[in-house]
Amino acid sequence: MAHFICPSCGNRTTSNDRTAGFSPRPKGCSKCGFAFLFELLDDYYPAPNAAFVICDRNANVIGLGRGVRELTGLGDEQAVGRPVREVLGLEFQNGDDHLGTALEWGVRVLDKPVTVHAEGDRPEPAKADIFPAYDEDGGLLIVLTPKP
Repeated sequence: MAHFICPSCGNRTTSNDRTAGFSPRPKGCSKCGFAFLFELLDDYYPAPNAAFVICDRNANVIGLGRGVRELTGLGDEQAVGRPVREVLGLEFQNGDDHLGTALEWGVRVLDKPVTVHAEGDRPEPAKADIFPAYDEDGGLLIVLTPKP
């Protein structure tokens, strides 16, 4: 049984199938209708105020899910097509490149302290959970949880 999470609404589901029926098309969200789900190796429960950012294999933003506007003030029109590092101004401790690690090695990177400095806005401390896409297209799901 595989675990899935929707990057748009955060809905979690489990299924034996990774595609929609007999087609190679990825499974979509049954709750909000978002086009594809991210498969998780283990079940994952994001915080209620978590922000979801979807990136392609080059770490360019391809979509913003719930919570991003509240954390950054940004919408799709300001972010889509741009490098996520530029848009969100992510600064990890010790200058680590956790996005690069997830993309290069295809591994999850969890619970990493990060500062989000979106578009020159004031810095916001957060925790980052980064998930690689387990399909031929590649990509990332970045879940940012603001710190109180």
